[in-house]
Amino acid sequence: RAVALILLLLCVSGMRAETALYSVPEEAERGSFVANIAKDLGLTGEELSARQARLVPEGEKQYLQLNQHTGDLVVQEQMDREELCGQTEPCLVRFEVLLESPLQSFRAEVSLTDINDHAPVFLNKEIVLKIPESAMPEARFLLESAQDPDVGNNSLQHYNISSNDYFHIYTRRRSDGRRYAELVLDRALDREQQAEVAFSVTAVDGGSPPRSGTALIRVVVLDTNDNIPVFTRSLYKVRVLENSAEGAPVVVVSASDLDSGTNGEIAYSIVQNSEENLQTFKINPETGQIGLKKTVDYEETKTYEIDVQATDGGGLSAHCKVEVQVEDVNDNAPEVIITSFTSTLSEAAPPNTVVALFNVRDRDSGDNGRTSCELPGDQPFSITPLAVDAYALVTSEALDREEVAEYNVTVRARDEGSPALSASKTLLVRLLDVNDNAPTFAQAVYTMVLSENEPAGTSLGRLSATDADAGKNAGVRYALEPPPPGAPAAASFVSVDTESGTVRALRPLDYEEVRAFEVVVSATDGGSPPLSAQAVLRVVVRDENDNAPVVLHPPPDSSAAAGELVPRWARAGYLVAKVVAVDADAGQNAWLSYELAKATEPGLFRVGLQSGEVRTARAVAERDAPRQRLVVLVRDRGQPPRSATATLGIALVDGF
Repeated sequence: RAVALILLLLCVSGMRAETALYSVPEEAERGSFVANIAKDLGLTGEELSARQARLVPEGEKQYLQLNQHTGDLVVQEQMDREELCGQTEPCLVRFEVLLESPLQSFRAEVSLTDINDHAPVFLNKEIVLKIPESAMPEARFLLESAQDPDVGNNSLQHYNISSNDYFHIYTRRRSDGRRYAELVLDRALDREQQAEVAFSVTAVDGGSPPRSGTALIRVVVLDTNDNIPVFTRSLYKVRVLENSAEGAPVVVVSASDLDSGTNGEIAYSIVQNSEENLQTFKINPETGQIGLKKTVDYEETKTYEIDVQATDGGGLSAHCKVEVQVEDVNDNAPEVIITSFTSTLSEAAPPNTVVALFNVRDRDSGDNGRTSCELPGDQPFSITPLAVDAYALVTSEALDREEVAEYNVTVRARDEGSPALSASKTLLVRLLDVNDNAPTFAQAVYTMVLSENEPAGTSLGRLSATDADAGKNAGVRYALEPPPPGAPAAASFVSVDTESGTVRALRPLDYEEVRAFEVVVSATDGGSPPLSAQAVLRVVVRDENDNAPVVLHPPPDSSAAAGELVPRWARAGYLVAKVVAVDADAGQNAWLSYELAKATEPGLFRVGLQSGEVRTARAVAERDAPRQRLVVLVRDRGQPPRSATATLGIALVDGF
């Protein structure tokens, strides 16, 4: 049954860091209960589900599963402790529980407890020992070790041998905790009496029930060989860099034998005490030089213990130990592992808003594995440490999407090795728009011109407003603001298209009635709540020549016969009358000119072009008819021009 040892809360806002430790037996069936995360965090299943709780494994594979409704942590895939961790204890499966709204991360570890699922195994089912008959009682002979990948009490605990007349076995312990066996000679051997002794050896682990493995030992008794090889040292301690190339020399062991001839010739070999040693090291049987069969990795194995045997030509052998310490080099760059990332962020997010959670891992040790993080460049983000090698990427200042819409944020991790190694990961953060900008008109005052009498629907022009926001927040709709109470209803003269801002006439206008008017127009965006701006629309009505001159004098309804009186003695330039006319139009459409259209006596009278004054062009003569009739044409300067006429009756009289 899983046991929760420590509960650790990592709260981004509170900057606290703790770790929850659970345990579960290896090879536990899929669906096996590990712990109740909800209970340990003080949350209900509903809260876990609402906050989208999820597991983020430290590695690529997900071995555990979280039930969001109950909060139960269960086994998703069977875990083999030996496959995941080898001989390393404790064997930990690390993960994080991530919660949204607010973003929180809880670190946890599941310890895989070993079960006795492996029996000790001898790599060689038959072990041959050559021992001279001169060997003295209490002489010891190293045996090949059995292999058991289990750990703790489930690992190999002791050896025993079947009953025989010559040997007993002694179990010893190495510095790394593993056990090996030595045969101890109980009484002298006699080749002539028994040339070979055979018995079995059994390696037994401490599981319940215990498991065991067996091999056959054949002791070949040799004729007398006076001297056994002797190593210069019983223990060689050496160091090797983990980046040493395949074939690189590690150490030279040396043994000597006082015998002569073949009995004094020594051959070196590595005694089988682990499969890993045989795969990693090789020895020159003649020189005793040990070299690498493959590169070594400090992060996988830090220490090797090799048993070396020196055997002379007569079959006598001696043993020494070689302890190889692997030295770490900075051969692993840091890894940036993103555990949670929000790729879109509101531009209204306050400082210290969490964008991402990430871990930094470096498989090296010491300074080579000590890391630091940085954000190159000048961006509104910063890194906040949360726990050992755990960080949060947060905003450091206010954001503005209208200035920068997205950021490529590069997180760089660097170790303290020499030379330092680094790694980086780039995150694309897009800012989501909020409605923080009102529309802006291109002009504060728009002046548009409309010719009078234009039909309804005539386009006067287009208003233009822009909004720096995006999406619906940038959509602009136009409208006419209602006039204040008591003001002229100028809004009834024009309309504004809500989408395009096009201004159109609602009805024909008469310049003589309305010469100009102003309305207030608004531009409103689609945000919630909406923002708006206003501008003034001034419409100037342009005059058209739609009015003919109107003659005020002489009155149109007066009789031309009554007319004006001119004395017979009148000289040239005598003022007879003045035609007075007006035009309701404006500008040149109202500029009037006068001219004589008809006359009884064409040369007798003239009309002032601008003044409309009718004067005699010459002195009145006796021959001139006593009654004269003049038609004066009044014309404006419009295009086309409009005109009117005035008729004058003039009587030439004597004695006036």
